[in-house]
Amino acid sequence: MIIAYINSLILFLISAIHIYWGVGGKWGLMAALPEHNNTKVLRPGPVATFIVAVILGCMALFYLYKINELAIFNSFNLPWLDQYGLWFLAGVFLLRAIGDFRYVGFFKQVYGSRFAYLDSRFYSPLCLLLSINTFLLIAFLK
Repeated sequence: MIIAYINSLILFLISAIHIYWGVGGKWGLMAALPEHNNTKVLRPGPVATFIVAVILGCMALFYLYKINELAIFNSFNLPWLDQYGLWFLAGVFLLRAIGDFRYVGFFKQVYGSRFAYLDSRFYSPLCLLLSINTFLLIAFLK
């Protein structure tokens, strides 16, 4: 069950960073977005950044729900979410680790930026860890 706590903590921290960026924080922002020829490929605004923060926070809460630490999702009565939610998260994180074969992930083609360096060393391995942890959690909960 420690796996669920680890994933939740990681996702809550990443969510908090996105909230910080959404309210105008600049620390780490330049290294968080892929770029090509010194131009950012993505330019998310505050609303998009807050949406990502909320999604990450909900993912973190879902891990806690799955180990019976909170019942927040019980009121939604979505049996498919309860049955397939962890599989979905494991797949999302695995796909992010693999990447888009251009700017992000282990198989990206664009290198030479601060983001590409951090993506290869930290972001993609972290997504792979989240995916592996989720697959392990699925196995433990059976």
